[in-house]
This record gives sequence, structure tokens and C-alpha cells, in this order.
Amino acid sequence: MMKVRALATQVARELRRSQTESETVFWELVRRKQCADKKFYRQYPMVFEYEKERNYRFFIADFYCRESKLVVEIDGGIHETQKDYDSYRTFLMNQMGMKVIRFSNKEVLESPQKVFIKLQKSLT
Repeated sequence: MMKVRALATQVARELRRSQTESETVFWELVRRKQCADKKFYRQYPMVFEYEKERNYRFFIADFYCRESKLVVEIDGGIHETQKDYDSYRTFLMNQMGMKVIRFSNKEVLESPQKVFIKLQKSLT
């Protein structure tokens, strides 16, 4: 598991360095506990056991609020072609006790205040 966790951390760091414009806008909305006084992490690695055989895998949540167990995914164009994979990830996160909320790139870029209000409602 240590190797998987180290790889997940490395991938998350790289994603933080190359975040999208919509991720940058969203991060500015939530960083420094600006939303409902909750701390968010960006590009947060999630490691899980696969098939109960000590096989570990990971995925990276775009944003995560540990206190509220809320994952925020910012969906770009690629998500149109990977709906099954996104559904599977959401299922896994729900099984891990987390709630998932999704926003499109367009929503974040065109209506950041509406996104912020929806997010606040999800945190309460």
C-alpha cells in the first residue's frame, strides 16, 4: 500500500501544478476556509482496497472537504466520454462514506457565485 500511496501523492502534486482554469477559479472560491469555514484540499488522493485482496488502487478527487466528507468534481469535456468510469468512482466514494457533488467547467467559469451557493448548501 505504501507504494500506491506514494504514487498517488506524486500524481496529485503533478495535477496541482497543471490545474485547469475552472479548477483555479473553484480553488479561489474555497481556499482558506472561505466556504462555510470548511477546509478544502485540491487534487486529493484517495487510496482504496480493491476486491478485498490487499490490492490497492487510487484515484484523485478534484477537491475534498474532509470535515464534511464531501468530494467536489469539476467535469470537463473528457467526462462526456467516461460517464461509466465517473459513475464507478462516485459509487466507490459513496461506499467510503463520502458525498459527491459535480460541477461542469462551464458552470464554474460562467457562474462561480451560483456554484459557491450550491456548494454552501451541500456543506450544511
